[in-house]
Amino acid sequence: MKPLKTKVSITLDSDIIEKIKLFAEEDDRSFSQYINLILKEYVKVHVYDLETESK
Repeated sequence: MKPLKTKVSITLDSDIIEKIKLFAEEDDRSFSQYINLILKEYVKVHVYDLETESK
C-alpha cells in the first residue's frame, strides 16, 4: 500500500520552480512527484549524516 500523502502549500522562487519543472519533465514525472523525490533523497542523506554524527 502506498503511503498517504498530505497537501502542503509552499512559496518558492520562480527560477527554482522553472528548473524543477524542467527536471520533472525530463524524468517524466509531475512537478509534485519530482519535489517529493528530491525531498526524500535530501532527508535520506541528512538523516544518515545526523545518525553517524551522534555515534
